[in-house]
Amino acid sequence: MITWDSDLVSDIARRRCVLFLGAGVSRSSVNAQGKSPKTWEAFLNDCANGIHPNAHILKLIRRGDFLTACEVAKMQLGRDRFTQKLKDEFLTPQYRHAAIHEHIFKIDSRIVATPNFDKIYESYANHLAHASIVVKHHYDPDVADAIRDDGHIILKIHGSIDSPNRMIFTRSEYAKARNEHRQFYHLLDALALTHTFMFLGCGVNDPDIKLLLEDAFFRHPTSRRHVMVLPKKEIHPEVLKVVENTMNLKILEYSPTNNHKDLTDSLSTLVTQVENRRDDLRKSGNW
Repeated sequence: MITWDSDLVSDIARRRCVLFLGAGVSRSSVNAQGKSPKTWEAFLNDCANGIHPNAHILKLIRRGDFLTACEVAKMQLGRDRFTQKLKDEFLTPQYRHAAIHEHIFKIDSRIVATPNFDKIYESYANHLAHASIVVKHHYDPDVADAIRDDGHIILKIHGSIDSPNRMIFTRSEYAKARNEHRQFYHLLDALALTHTFMFLGCGVNDPDIKLLLEDAFFRHPTSRRHVMVLPKKEIHPEVLKVVENTMNLKILEYSPTNNHKDLTDSLSTLVTQVENRRDDLRKSGNW
């Protein structure tokens, strides 16, 4: 079980925490046939299987250069075929929420950010919240207003499967978004300075996370560390130290056995701790 830091519990209770949900969270979901969403790597391998020859794409995937691999695959498949493959994988299967989504919702963070373009969490959360949660994308002009408002918000930082032509999935799309919607990324930078980010289901090599945290850390090296939850042995202990030191992160590890049950149980415990902390804050009035 994860031992949650008291500062993190307090930040969540005071709604000064941004929950950042990566692809690992969606992987917990299944549909009626027991199928789970593919990882980015698995999806790209599937795309490569429909391209011949494909050795150049498979080489990029093995090197972990997913942005370039996706760019090449999309170019060779053509936009229409690539878009259909996206819908077939991430929309049509009708994935259901998992227990981890229930705990994330109960944590009741006012701001949730995610690069996931599936709709699993937002559909579940808005169902329970009676459609009161605002969903904003990197290209929306009024994101700042939504963040300053007092309601709950989900930030889709790579877009949504609802608008596949506006999603960030390739190297050129990533560069274009950074240039055309830089005001959105400035808002993320500001949140990284005023809030604690807790990363769930993410990897340390995610380009958005690296850029966000490394930039914030070198500009403000004494700021409180953000938190990333990872399976044990995901990265080498010495590499872990480097990541923590250069990205201003505290990495909390858990056992990935039994379909990541340790993480789900730990989040359930976190919900209880946050609720208890909010009870204390209500009694003291020290919000």
